This record gives sequence, structure tokens and C-alpha cells, in this order.
Amino acid sequence: MPSEKLVFDYSRPKTLQLKITGDWQLSAGLPPVNEVSVQLEANTDIEQIGFIVSEDFKWDSAFISFLFKLYDISGQKKIQLSTQGLPAHVVKLLKLAPAQIKKIIPDKAIEESFLDKIGGRVIGIKDAVLSVLDFLGDIFLAFKRFAAGKAFFRKDDFLVIVQKCGSDALGLVSLITLLVGVILAFIGAIQLKMFGAQIYIADIVGIAMVRVMGAIMTAVLVSGRTGASFAAELGIMQANEEIDALKTLGVSPVEFLVMPRVLALVIMMPLLTLYADLMGIIGGFTVSVTVLGLNPVEYFNHTITAVKLSNLWLGLIHSFVFGIIIAISGCYRGMECERSSAGVGEATTSAVVTSITAIVIATAVITFVCQIIGV
Repeated sequence: MPSEKLVFDYSRPKTLQLKITGDWQLSAGLPPVNEVSVQLEANTDIEQIGFIVSEDFKWDSAFISFLFKLYDISGQKKIQLSTQGLPAHVVKLLKLAPAQIKKIIPDKAIEESFLDKIGGRVIGIKDAVLSVLDFLGDIFLAFKRFAAGKAFFRKDDFLVIVQKCGSDALGLVSLITLLVGVILAFIGAIQLKMFGAQIYIADIVGIAMVRVMGAIMTAVLVSGRTGASFAAELGIMQANEEIDALKTLGVSPVEFLVMPRVLALVIMMPLLTLYADLMGIIGGFTVSVTVLGLNPVEYFNHTITAVKLSNLWLGLIHSFVFGIIIAISGCYRGMECERSSAGVGEATTSAVVTSITAIVIATAVITFVCQIIGV
């Protein structure tokens, strides 16, 4: 009888374990899901349902249909289900279910020990690190083919990406960096005015913008604008299976999609940073001359004297590193995006957060190194 294939086990507290045995294919007949509902009504303290599957278990789509009905019942009674114990192929099919069903199904048992949680986190970090290293390796190989003249990507797409990364961002970069220069000038004036040394505002604004602030502000703007765009574009392509189509055609997605974006941002970031440096200095100059009453020629001479060539090269190094970070973060999050609209949003947000976090860390590392070598 079909009901003999399903046995109810109450050995664990507040948990109903379903012992599943035999043939659960449509041709062999399945136990009615109402049997589980009757057990839940008779035992109102049940908080979780688990599965124990025998070695002779056979299944087809009828078993998946049984599980879906069981999810509806458990959802109405606010009882959680665990996929632990089910065959791996069944779990994979369940992950393709609608989002409202996925929320009911935890991938692991509800009750986890502290060591289980720590182990899961460590394994997750290890998998993430390996995934990033694998992605970086693919990018390295793509650029190796590019250096050998064997890379395949469309030149028109590359020029469009360059335009989006560069000229299209000039307006926003101009506004923000000009205001940053104004802010630095006012902040410097508060302290320097006490000593009658307002002219050194030129030194503060010039060195700060050229050495690091121009690169950082440009990187933050680009990460929120271009890095998020990269993640969204590639994420939508992942959701629409366009990346899978490229693989089927024998085209490397990293070479065709990622490499042009990394190359474009690495080229444009130093140029945007130079422009940001200029706008920041102009902002400080405008405030100092019009509001603080400084001599424009003297301000200009102080700026030239204070800003060394080493400061300029250090700012360009910052911008080069930031360009790599933003491009890789955006492309990686887009390539690893889940195949859903919610996944695209999460990938976009994650790309911006990852980029800005990595930018701050990279700035601290570069500053520390420069302090050691005396630059």
C-alpha cells in the first residue's frame, strides 16, 4: 500500500521526521499528503519537518509534486521544512521553484550547533576566495591573449564602454570634486586664519587633491555609477542566459564581456583623476580668492611650489589601482549573479559595497607603504 511507504518518526523533540521508503514514482502510487496534515493537527507542538530517505528510494516528478503540496501545508501552519536528508537531485529541483517556496525551504537543518555555523562560514569564505581567484585567473588569461593579439571582443562595444566610463561621467565628477576643493579650502581656513597663514590653503588643497582625494572621490563616484552598471548589465545577461549562449558558441564570456570593461576603466580612471584634481584646485582657488580675499597670483605660485611630481604620480597610482578594483568587483558580481530580477539588484548593491570597501582598504595599504618608503 502507498501509505506503507511513509512512516512518521517523533524521536526528535518538536520535529516530525518523515521516513520515506520504496517506490515514489507516479506509476507506483504515492501516499496522500493529507496523512501528514493529520499528524500535524494531532501534534500541535511540531515546529519542523525533516526527511529520512531509505537506500531503495525511487522517485520522479510525482514526489516533487508531493513536496510542493507539503510546503503549502507547512507554510499555512508556520512550520519550517529542512531539505537535509533528501537526495541531492531533489534539492536542486526545489531550488528552481518559485521564490515563495524557496523561502520555506532552508538549505540546512534549523537547529545547528555553534561549530556547525562556524564551519559553514569558513567553508563559505573558502569557496568565495577560490571563486574570486578563478575569476582573476580567467581575466589574466584573457589579457594574455589580448597581448598576443588573439583576444576576441567587439571594438565598437569597447568604444561605447570607454565613453560611458569617461566623458559621460565628467559632469558628476566636475560637480563633486569642485565642491570637495571648496570644502577643503574652508576647513583649512578655519585653522590657518588663527595664525594669519591663509595662503597655505593652496598647499592643503593642492596636495590633498593631487595626492589622494581626487582619486578617492573619483573612484567612489565611478563605483556607484559605472561599477554598478557593469554588475547590472552582466547580471541581466546572466539571468537571460546570454552568457550561457556565449559559452555554447565557444566564446569566452570573460574575454568578450569582462576584459573590455576592465581595460576601459583602467584607461579612463587616471584621466578622470587628473580632471578631478584640476577641478578640486579650481574650487579651492575660487573660494580663497573670492571669499577669503587671497591674492590669485600668490595662490597659484604656492600651488605650483607645494604640489610635487611625486604627489601626482602617487595619485595616478591610486587611480590605476582603483580602476582595476571597480571593474573587477562590478564584473565579478554580475557574472556570479543569481538568475532572477532580485539577484540582479543584489549583485548591483554588492558590487558598490565591495568596490568602496576595497578602495578604502587599498588606500590604507598604499598610504602605509608610502609612509615606509618615505614618498
